[in-house]
Amino acid sequence: MVTRAKRAGEDRLIKKYPNRRLYDTQTSTYVTLSDIKNLVMGNEVFKVVDAKTEEDLTRNILLQIILEEEAGGAPVFSSQMLSQIIRFYGNSMQGLMGNYLEKTMQSFVDIHNKLGDQTKGLGAGSTPEAWSQMMNIQNPLMQGLMGNYMEQSKDLFIKMQEQMQGSQNLFGNFPFTPQPNKTEKE
Repeated sequence: MVTRAKRAGEDRLIKKYPNRRLYDTQTSTYVTLSDIKNLVMGNEVFKVVDAKTEEDLTRNILLQIILEEEAGGAPVFSSQMLSQIIRFYGNSMQGLMGNYLEKTMQSFVDIHNKLGDQTKGLGAGSTPEAWSQMMNIQNPLMQGLMGNYMEQSKDLFIKMQEQMQGSQNLFGNFPFTPQPNKTEKE
């Protein structure tokens, strides 16, 4: 079998075969979802494609990994949050919500990285007790980081609202104008 070496600047290619097996073309081995999770954890750039049709299946595989993690005992998403996300599908706000969640997640990752950078110098920073104390919301460092996170999230939400208000002006050329709801007493 001829092995295909990864070229510089090219994503690692994983092929999914009809038998549901995943094949890593870089290592010429079959891999599992756990192996792909390790690629994600290692910040490895990869792409999963259907071996026959070349359709990009990367999102599907990532969703499968999330599903396994969620079923594993310590879920990130509550049932209420998942229900709210589902309600946005097909809604006119679907694209904005996805963008908002992506940017909020990136802000959270930035804070996590900043927190990690600030704890590298602490000798005892790796013990569970030290992390517990560090993550205490009363800790001034945590208050500052969470304050920044909340401010970024608020700013992002305000920008999203402004975009929505701007889109309402799309109907300005029609012969009608939306009227505010009047109460019965008026």
